[in-house]
Amino acid sequence: MISLNQHIYRCGPNESCELSEDHLKDVDKLRKHIEPWLTAVFQSEHLSLLLGSGFTSGIAIAAGGKDANMAKCEWSCKDDSNSKVDEYADISAKACGRGSANFEDQIRAAIQLYAGLAVMDDKRAVLWKTEINNQLKFFMDTILDSERSIIKAENTKKQLADDLLVSFLLSFASRTATRERLNLFTTNYDRLVEYGCDLAGLHILDRFVGALSPVFRASRLNIDVHYNPPGIRGEPRYLEGVIRLCKIHGSIDWRWENKELRHYAVPFGAPKDHPDIPKEPSGTVMIYPNPAKDIETLDYPYSELFRDFAAAICRPNSSLVTYGYGFGDDHVNRVIKDMLTIPSTHLVIIAWDQTDSTNTDDSKNTSRRRIIEFCNRVGKRAQISLLLGNHFGNLETLVKNYLPKPAIDLITIRKAKLEEQRGEGYKKQTERGDDD
Repeated sequence: MISLNQHIYRCGPNESCELSEDHLKDVDKLRKHIEPWLTAVFQSEHLSLLLGSGFTSGIAIAAGGKDANMAKCEWSCKDDSNSKVDEYADISAKACGRGSANFEDQIRAAIQLYAGLAVMDDKRAVLWKTEINNQLKFFMDTILDSERSIIKAENTKKQLADDLLVSFLLSFASRTATRERLNLFTTNYDRLVEYGCDLAGLHILDRFVGALSPVFRASRLNIDVHYNPPGIRGEPRYLEGVIRLCKIHGSIDWRWENKELRHYAVPFGAPKDHPDIPKEPSGTVMIYPNPAKDIETLDYPYSELFRDFAAAICRPNSSLVTYGYGFGDDHVNRVIKDMLTIPSTHLVIIAWDQTDSTNTDDSKNTSRRRIIEFCNRVGKRAQISLLLGNHFGNLETLVKNYLPKPAIDLITIRKAKLEEQRGEGYKKQTERGDDD
């Protein structure tokens, strides 16, 4: 059983659930246990990364900007149906273990109410459709505000945020080209991952095909990026720095058009009046959340996205790392649970959490409790590594101290091999600075 202590780390045989502030100050000692373990996990045959809203929050905090939270909205409808929607949202949130309802739960309940009113040909259906569009438009605006706050941050803070973003992504994406590509999944609607990949020079492979207006395709052909080395004929090699991206809850730059899902080139941090921002978001697939009944896993394109998620992680010798994901979506948790039924798979949970074990406020303990309850319910202790707490979850601390360096850093690899060949005496000599 895992307790509600503030900081927890468990990496293989090394475990501690009672880390004091003095322990946390000795970063070098913790690094000796954590970094080699993560390095080994990152070199698994199949590596996947799942990012939640905490990832965007971490970058926004580093940039001194603001993140797009999932706080509940205020309905403008004058009848008593708005209170019924909120009540239903609370019930469904508790049913799926989320605790208190958030914006997604409210929108899901409102969409269901609108569908019922439309069936009955009730005049209030038009009002609720307008209300849903207004709330979704407001939510999209908050996402764009968060993106703008990152790219327009003060110079030093923006540089820090960009460096953290690039270093974080490269730690996962810089796999040897002969290994399978990193599978990056995110539940976020923003484009922070795409922005970071542009900064890092990473190539993104997704299901969208086309140049002017990319269209979502159901085909799962493993089209990859190759190159021909000079002087070698007929031996194409894999290009380094390529990832597979899957946004399992949709994105703000996805739109339905002529019964096709298209990806529009909305700039990162675009103004609210950008022409490619839809005026009626409920007609797009930006957000159709339903963690309670899995409607999004049954409808196109969500069925394809979740099929990719399950196919990527539910196979032997597969490792999944989660960062900033609070385990509040049952449809995602179910796939992760199925993955752990395969003995050779491994799960690494990295989460920021300021939780105090003496705090009795369930709303403040929800994220930590969900993670702990998931681990206790699943069991599989040897297959789950944990880095919980505001120390390990802090993006700057994590990147600088615990995440491994990019695996394709050949100079570092060669230096380590040379030191190993020359023995311990050479290492001690170079540490002293002797020239003899």
